[in-house]
Amino acid sequence: MNGTQWIIFILVIQVVHFLGTWKLYIKAGRKAWEAAIPIYNGIVLMQIIRRPKWWVLLLFIPIINLLMFPVIWVETIRSFGKNKIWDTWLVILTLGFYIYYLNYVEDVQYIQDRSLKPRTGLGEWVSSIVFAIVAATFVHTYFIQPYVIPTGSLERTLRVGDFLFVSKMHYGARVPMTTIAAPMVHDTLPGLGVRSYLRKPQLPYMRLPGFQKVKRSDLVVISWPADTVRVFFKAEEAVEKPIDKKSNYVKRCTGVAGDSLEIIDGIVHINGKPLELPDRAKKMYNRIIYSQKGVSSRLLNEVGADSFTRFYVPASIDQSQVTSLRRFGYQVGADETGKAKIFTDEEGLPTELIRQLRLSLKEETPKQRIANMTDEMVRELKKNSSIDSVVMQIEPKGKSGYNVFPQNPYYQWNTDNFGPIYIPEAGTTVAINDKTIPLYKKIIRDYEHNEVLVKGNQVFINGKEADSYTFKQNYYWMMGDNRDHSEDSRAWGYVPENHIVGKPVFIWMSFDNFDKGFFKWRPRWGRFFTTVGGNGEPISYFKYFLLALAGWFIFDFFRKRRKSKT
Repeated sequence: MNGTQWIIFILVIQVVHFLGTWKLYIKAGRKAWEAAIPIYNGIVLMQIIRRPKWWVLLLFIPIINLLMFPVIWVETIRSFGKNKIWDTWLVILTLGFYIYYLNYVEDVQYIQDRSLKPRTGLGEWVSSIVFAIVAATFVHTYFIQPYVIPTGSLERTLRVGDFLFVSKMHYGARVPMTTIAAPMVHDTLPGLGVRSYLRKPQLPYMRLPGFQKVKRSDLVVISWPADTVRVFFKAEEAVEKPIDKKSNYVKRCTGVAGDSLEIIDGIVHINGKPLELPDRAKKMYNRIIYSQKGVSSRLLNEVGADSFTRFYVPASIDQSQVTSLRRFGYQVGADETGKAKIFTDEEGLPTELIRQLRLSLKEETPKQRIANMTDEMVRELKKNSSIDSVVMQIEPKGKSGYNVFPQNPYYQWNTDNFGPIYIPEAGTTVAINDKTIPLYKKIIRDYEHNEVLVKGNQVFINGKEADSYTFKQNYYWMMGDNRDHSEDSRAWGYVPENHIVGKPVFIWMSFDNFDKGFFKWRPRWGRFFTTVGGNGEPISYFKYFLLALAGWFIFDFFRKRRKSKT
């Protein structure tokens, strides 16, 4: 729905309002024409129902208005003496059209001095809940959104199990494009597994003014451009989603509009120079570790390495033990001699499981292993005299990688050697031909809504042969700090400006084992109440929060005690 269509839609709503309320306006001592003037009719209605005039603003805020309309309907009928519970349900279930019945059929009387206080305890409770939801939805949509890190693409900068507050204000809050949706949820209703929104009507993209622009090296929450998934980890037909209902990802902006980006042996270069990252950024790469004496799992675990495989050789093993191990998710195979071997992740086999299955095991210590590590972990590992070398695992230049943008044989790129590539800027014109169209086809077709057809060496845009294209919006390049374990722009390409959600600013809780069930969560106390940005190691303000909270309770206790004595 474009701007013109949206204006027409609003005018239709005004006509519907006028036709259903003009007689009620007259009975309330107003003029009939006052029900027909947009915005002014809302101000007059607030006077009729004896509610604040600023409520009118809430009726024009997407999502918030969905919560306010039923409130206004109920307040309207109660202003004309309809206070019974069935009246309330009737006006809500008929989407307000019960007011038409009152306007044309019933001879209702305006209650000028009606009490605004709920008549029952239940009514007061419901009223409080409704306005709490309105306030929370307003804050969630336009100011601060809670978010949890579900995957390890930014390990160890942001950890799986970090609970974040994401600021919508830094880059300017994106006005919801989806106008009819359940509040406080994203794309799916919890427990029901059904879509939480209607695809139409849609507002055009708009963003409120922010006080920052997206900069290189910023951590940014985005709407995943490639999202066509209804349910993760379930193979089914793709689903077309509105932009603001696509899944939210958090990545690091490695390139902004107008930049030239190239990855050389795993290192991001911007405009010919290595990208500088803040000191809190902890890049991880797959490393090849070699030791003539063998690389032990204990050493790797001590430095915090992950994503490495452990190998156990059982003295003997029967089929029931194999079946049990596989049931618990462990792989059982064989070495080159045919001898059984058990493969696990970095955590290894739990001691209790070994005892339960009565296994006699020996863990192999290979001379060469691959593990995912930060530079700090590498430095710590090299302090051990048994380690001979640690080098990055790099895919060579010119070797085509799996699922690498733009998924075209002309571009023999991989995640370690990629580009150079231009990041489009609004208003910039680029040459379009059979070589460049793979880079920009998704932008032109999906993000800027043109028809694209390639015939041999010719490119047609909206039915006309094209040799150039001018971009309508800015684009960004987003990557994870966990470079070899992140699906990011290297897989799905550019991120449009209208897919920017917000900026992570604060970690208020953090738990280890977040993906292993609630009862296995272990608090990372040092990450509670820490800032995402800044220099140096994060400082936890949790103890100061607890002290302030305790101080408030003590103050409140003595305040109430003194008040009771007086």
